[in-house]
Amino acid sequence: MSRKDVTIGIDIGTTAVKAVAADADGRVVARTRVPHQLRVPAPDRLEHDADEAWRRGPLEALDRLGHSSARAVAVSAMVPSLTAVDSGGRPITPGLLYGDSRGRVAAAPDEPLPPVGEAVEFLRWTAAEAPEAAGYWPAPAVANYALAGEAVVDHATAYTALPLFDGTGWSTDACADCGATVHQMPRVAMTGAAVGQVRKSSAVLAVGAIDALCEQIVAGADDDGDVLVLCGTTLIVWTTVPEFRRVPGLWTIPHTAAGKYQIGGASNAGGLFLGWVDRLVGQGDPSTVDPWRVPVWSPYVRGERTPFHDPDRRGVLDGLDLTHDAASLRRAAYEASGFVVRQILELSGVPTGRIVAAGGGTRVQPWLQAIADATARPVEVSAVAEGAALGSAFLSRMAVGLESSIADAARWAATERIVEPDPAWATAMQQRYGRFLELAGRPSTSSAAPR
Repeated sequence: MSRKDVTIGIDIGTTAVKAVAADADGRVVARTRVPHQLRVPAPDRLEHDADEAWRRGPLEALDRLGHSSARAVAVSAMVPSLTAVDSGGRPITPGLLYGDSRGRVAAAPDEPLPPVGEAVEFLRWTAAEAPEAAGYWPAPAVANYALAGEAVVDHATAYTALPLFDGTGWSTDACADCGATVHQMPRVAMTGAAVGQVRKSSAVLAVGAIDALCEQIVAGADDDGDVLVLCGTTLIVWTTVPEFRRVPGLWTIPHTAAGKYQIGGASNAGGLFLGWVDRLVGQGDPSTVDPWRVPVWSPYVRGERTPFHDPDRRGVLDGLDLTHDAASLRRAAYEASGFVVRQILELSGVPTGRIVAAGGGTRVQPWLQAIADATARPVEVSAVAEGAALGSAFLSRMAVGLESSIADAARWAATERIVEPDPAWATAMQQRYGRFLELAGRPSTSSAAPR
C-alpha cells in the first residue's frame, strides 16, 4: 500500500478530539486522542471552551498523527453546537452543546424527527453575547477554518439549524430574527467535497458530516432490523427499517442507503451518565457539596431525550440497601443504559436482528455486557472504537477521487468481538427492567429550590 492512500478523519466529541489515519481498506495506521473539558456550569448547561476543544484540539490531533503525506482530512462533530468567533476564527464565547438550556425549545412527544429550534436559540443567545462577532459557527466550521482557512459545514449539520438553514441556504429573515446576518454563518457544502488545502500540508480539506452519520457508514448495520448502538457521551440507538414509521417519542430519519430509514433516537443514559456515576461512587469530600444540589437513581440526571424529550427529569436510585457496594451501583448504572436501549427497541415495534455497538464506550466491557443482558441479544462490537473519525477518513477519500459513493464505506465495517448475554442474569434483569419502566412512568423533577 502506498502512503498516498492514507486519509485522516478527525472527530470532535463531547470529551475529546479523536483522530485516525486509515488506509484504503479501513485499517487504522495511526490514532490519537486529545481530551478536553466538558463544562457543566449549572445543572441545565453544557458547554466547551470552544477554542480548546474545537480549534486547538483538532490542530493538535492532526499534528500528533504525523502523517504528513496523507491525501485528505475531514472533520466530524456532535450537533448542535455554536460559538461566536473573531475575524481570525478564534472563539470568543462558550461553545454551546446539545441539551444546553440556552437552546431549550418545546418538543412534541410524538415528533417523528429530531426537534428543530435548539440551534436557533443558541444563535439568539450567542449573538446577544457577542453582537460584533465576525461569525457564528458550529464546531466543524471552527475546526475547518483552523485547519485550512475554510469556515464550512456539511448539509446535514446545517439542516440541524432549521429554520436558520432552509435547505438551499441561510435564511436572511430567520438569522436577522436572532440578531445575525447570513454573512456571519459558515459556508455549506456537500459531504465529501474538496473545499481547501490543509495549512502547511499538501492534504485536501474535505467536508465531513455529523458524528453519528460518520459512525453509521462504517458500522455495517444496514440491513432491515439491524440495530446500531452508539456508545458515546450520548447513547444513540438506530434500527434500520424499510419504510418511514411514525412512533410517539422516537425519531425517524433517512438512512444513508437509498429507500431506507432509521428509527430510534438519542438518550442521555450514555457516557455522560456513566461517567457521573463513576465520579459519584469514588472518593469525594462531602463538605464541598452545594446543599441545594444534593439528589434524593433511573438514569435521568440531566433530563432525557428519546423517548421522553423532557429536560426536567432527574435521576432516582431505587431499592438501595446496606448490602450494596460501589460495584453494585456501577452495575446498576450500566443496566440502566441497557434498559434504555431495550425500551427504544420495544417502542419502535420493529422486529430486530443483530445489534452492532460502536463508539468509544465499546472499550468498556461492563457496559456492553449490560446491553447484551438487558436486550437478551449478542452485541457485535465494531473493530474501531473511533467510528466517527474512521467514517470521516472515508469521506476524505471522496474528496480526492479515491471513492465515489458513501455506500461503499460499508466495506470498512469489521467486528472485533461478540458479547453474549449471560443466562444467569436473565430472570433478575427481567424483574429490574419492569421496575425501570415503573420509575420511568413516574418522572421526577429537579429538587433544587429557587435561589
